[in-house]
Amino acid sequence: MTVRTSIPETRVEPVTKKRTVPPLLRHVLFALGAFAVVVVLTLVTDEFTNLRIATIGYYLVAVAGLTLLTGLTGQVSLGHGAFMFIGAYTVALLVRRVPSFPLWADLLLASAAGGLAGLLAGAAAARLRGPYLAGATLALAVGLPALTRRFQDFLGGSNGLSFTVHSRPAGIGVPELRWQTWIVWLSVLIALVLVLNIVRGRLGRDFRAVRDDEVAASLGGIAVGRTKILAFLISAVCGGLAGGLQAFLLGTAAPGSFTPALSLSLLAAVVLGGLGSLWGALWGAVALVYFQAWSEDLADALHLNTDVANNLPLAVYGVILIVVVLAFPRGIQGGFQRLRGLLRRSAEKKENHENH
Repeated sequence: MTVRTSIPETRVEPVTKKRTVPPLLRHVLFALGAFAVVVVLTLVTDEFTNLRIATIGYYLVAVAGLTLLTGLTGQVSLGHGAFMFIGAYTVALLVRRVPSFPLWADLLLASAAGGLAGLLAGAAAARLRGPYLAGATLALAVGLPALTRRFQDFLGGSNGLSFTVHSRPAGIGVPELRWQTWIVWLSVLIALVLVLNIVRGRLGRDFRAVRDDEVAASLGGIAVGRTKILAFLISAVCGGLAGGLQAFLLGTAAPGSFTPALSLSLLAAVVLGGLGSLWGALWGAVALVYFQAWSEDLADALHLNTDVANNLPLAVYGVILIVVVLAFPRGIQGGFQRLRGLLRRSAEKKENHENH
């Protein structure tokens, strides 16, 4: 008995060359579009909203750096606020003691100071993981602000350092706060373009390999320890820049702004927005600013006493975090992706039904 087999004919699609835009150019164009949106938003909103938009900006770069560290390499940091502290005080000291430095140099040095601290912390924490790494980084967030009381003459004690930055060139007729918001977002978008290219490049693949399986990554030729330290370094540079931008915007650097609660809020924003996603970093930064504002409005409306009103934002933020994570384990960005998938499948089903 013979069995006849037949190979179904397959239709070979003609190969067509697609013109693709280089990733770096695509990211730059996207950043320019995002900056145009920010400019329009600041033009049509009041000063108070401008301040919130700028606040979202510096939180965004801090959360993006923590997303790279925690979401891509799996290193949990509970002390990211310490790098913001370093960046803020670097800008404050430079403005007060070396006023001839331009603003862009102050921000670069703030990023470098944060990166140096991250390099040292990363080298010390490269062999740690899990709760040991979390505990070591939390010690940074607790210990660094205490230095302001030890060196009161230099760091200003509990009141911190106040200063004024005149960054707006003469002849530009826009309010100071609006100009500062533009500067903040321009700096943030430049940093995000660099981070995005790192995430999409070879180093980003090394980060994911280390996160998924350190032994397999090591066997594949990846220097695990060095990769972890690099992740810490980049994340801390983002933290230092965020702190520098915050100091530039508010005109002050005070230890009360960099408590361990800030570090925990940044980590919660990473989870809330979507672990490992830069879009998630944006939603996390928006949530950080607006959940706080809505909680304060609620406390004012209910005429709560000061102790309850001070803790209400953290309580509301925690409840929302639990609800969102239960409903969408991959955070807000995961929820959007799930919704987009449902809409696409619904459209395909409708199209198939019409064809038949």
